[in-house]
Amino acid sequence: MDRAAVQRWVAGYERAWRTQGTEPLAGLFSPDVSYLPSPWARPITGLPRLATWWDAERDGPDEPFTMTSEIVALDGPTAVVRVEVEYTQDPPSQWRDLWVLRFDTEGRCTHFEEWPFAPDQPDGH
Repeated sequence: MDRAAVQRWVAGYERAWRTQGTEPLAGLFSPDVSYLPSPWARPITGLPRLATWWDAERDGPDEPFTMTSEIVALDGPTAVVRVEVEYTQDPPSQWRDLWVLRFDTEGRCTHFEEWPFAPDQPDGH
């Protein structure tokens, strides 16, 4: 993976979140993906389970939000991306995430680990 490929993948993730249904996930994630929505969560394993979780976690393709991202590190098939999301619905919310991503040779994510933080959540101290 190179930076341009990771940037395209992140853009595809955002497009998929904004798209009705879960069909775009097959182009983003491997069939046996391991997806951790937080570092302490049990992994969601496999594309069918991820698709079910994906649809349950979002309000739908019209969910109003802005998203920015920056690749923090890249080492072979592993990338770390800082993502900021601001949901503008009522009530609004902000998130700052770190994504740890591992890719296969076809550019699909085989491992996704998210470290989500919101301004009002405890920081572990």
